[in-house]
Amino acid sequence: MLMAHPPVLRDLIDQYESLVALDASGTGRDRVRQRMEDVAYTLCVSTGTRDIDAALVAARHQLPDAGPRDDSVLTGS
Repeated sequence: MLMAHPPVLRDLIDQYESLVALDASGTGRDRVRQRMEDVAYTLCVSTGTRDIDAALVAARHQLPDAGPRDDSVLTGS
């Protein structure tokens, strides 16, 4: 499986988290939601996952500053 470059993953995570905050505030809701969907899709493709929660876990797990963590979510154990 191809692995996304860590700075790309960090940027996607940051974008998604910012968009979640904007969505919660109600600012430009339609445009924000569309961009959230786009970023979520890109994260899923980049991490080989099918939903945004799994994509965020996988992306964070691939970052260089990620310490040893329980990856049972990723392996289904």
